[in-house]
Amino acid sequence: MTTASVTGIFSERSIRRARLGSGLVIFIFVLTHLSNHAIGLISVSAADKAARVFMAIWRNPLGTAIFYSSVLVHIALVLRAIYMRRSLVMPKGEMAQIVLGLMIPLLLMDHVIGTRIAHDLYGYVDDYETVVGTLWIRNPTNGLRQGLGVIAVWIHGCIGLHFWLRYRPWYPDFAPLLLALAILVPVLSLLGFVEMGRTLADPSYQQAVANSPYKATINSHFASNPEVRREVAEIRALLYGAFSLSLLTVVVARARRKLTERLDQVAVHYPGGEVIRVPRGFSVLEASRLGGLPHYSVCGGKGQCSTCRVQILGDYEGLPTPDKMEQTTLRRINAGADVRLACQLRPDRDLAVAPLLVPAVEAALPANSQETSPGREREIAVLFVDIRHFTTLTETRLPFDVVFLLNRYFAIIGKAVEQAGGRLDKFIGDGAMALFGLNTAPEQACRQALTAAAAIVAEIEKLAAELAEELALPLRIAIGIHTGPAVVGTMGYGRVRSMTAIGDTVNVASRLESAAKEFEAAIVISEPVANLSGADLSGIESREINVRGRALPLKVYVIPREKAAAPLEGKD
Repeated sequence: MTTASVTGIFSERSIRRARLGSGLVIFIFVLTHLSNHAIGLISVSAADKAARVFMAIWRNPLGTAIFYSSVLVHIALVLRAIYMRRSLVMPKGEMAQIVLGLMIPLLLMDHVIGTRIAHDLYGYVDDYETVVGTLWIRNPTNGLRQGLGVIAVWIHGCIGLHFWLRYRPWYPDFAPLLLALAILVPVLSLLGFVEMGRTLADPSYQQAVANSPYKATINSHFASNPEVRREVAEIRALLYGAFSLSLLTVVVARARRKLTERLDQVAVHYPGGEVIRVPRGFSVLEASRLGGLPHYSVCGGKGQCSTCRVQILGDYEGLPTPDKMEQTTLRRINAGADVRLACQLRPDRDLAVAPLLVPAVEAALPANSQETSPGREREIAVLFVDIRHFTTLTETRLPFDVVFLLNRYFAIIGKAVEQAGGRLDKFIGDGAMALFGLNTAPEQACRQALTAAAAIVAEIEKLAAELAEELALPLRIAIGIHTGPAVVGTMGYGRVRSMTAIGDTVNVASRLESAAKEFEAAIVISEPVANLSGADLSGIESREINVRGRALPLKVYVIPREKAAAPLEGKD
């Protein structure tokens, strides 16, 4: 039985939750701490007053217990995760998080000893006058070190939050705001530290602070008492030694396991004839990475997506059974019994697999990389627009004239779509596709699509009148609009990548644009668009059409050119 199959509080899922929970506690502590530093931009006394609230939260028995236990649990689980990784070949984001995580104790341990531990054990007064004064005036090198520690711990925490939240449906909407906060918090904190340091370096301020005999007596006793200094030095040596020993233990354990596992390996066979031998206990994804084979893993190998899935070629029933998390993911995609997640499958015998979503080998997608914009299913509205009889319109025109016409036409579409709140997806010959609802509710998306369609028709009418004498036929367009679920994500090849949508909703919208041509109408919308938008369609003809791939006919509304240029108002 593998580690991943262990159930209860020591299951892989429970351990990940403990690591996440402890990390969140530490992140909240750091956020409040840095916010307190930022108040130093106002004044040193304002920062000290805000520190009372901070200390009331974190320096009571409960807050202290939660914080210290979270730190110990998080460090222990990070070291465990490093040991459990069979291969240290990983995406750059994961590597950065691990490296920064290991640097944090080395950068901040002296600061914790000199403030928190000294305060708890010896009553040391660690207000901003004392701490900032020490780091700015008496030991600026240590102050620079703490500044680097602040940046390291903040980036480490932000990377962890990003990995945790990036597949939440609401995350793309709030990502710009969160990024702004992620930049502002450490910047304001460091600026607050600098401002307090400059204030404390002022001779007049130092003279005023020197009139606090109580604090001066306590801190002087702490600094000059040989016994206290010896005990603090022992604590420092103990903490540094414990962390170094723990890290060394992980390194030695990994080396020992590697030597042992060389005698106990399994072979993973791939469709291209590649055979990668890895120690028993490696996942198939780790085997691919170790062998330098491109293999999608959008979630970073955490079993939260299905992009790394593989088909087992041969006997699959004898493999280790999937754990609850893997079963949940496989059920969501209706995977067959012979399909497994490469990041979770740790074979105990030789096997052959066929990655189902292996990317092409190209410069833009090197081995061991992962897509940054995975597909997500969203409820959107899709608009297709095309020029009728385009070939007849342009067959006698010079190439430059055709380009001029298309550019005028594309400009009308792009402006109408963007002003309505949509996103122009692509131009296809003389047609275009636009998406609505990437950041709005389906109801608003449908209203936006109808608004854009009316604006396009109105502007095309003006362009047709302008070019009437130059064109063999009147300039007319056909628009189809449908709404429903579609997979939205970054797709393409090499440098030609962009966000787009695929799925039945897109296909139906394209079919409705063709139906508009057949019906000699300007716009054809589906019944779901009409219902969600709340448009007043009284007097608008409705029909039922057959759509390829759909068992039942689809009810649509056919809007003639005379009524298409005016936005459809909502029902009362």
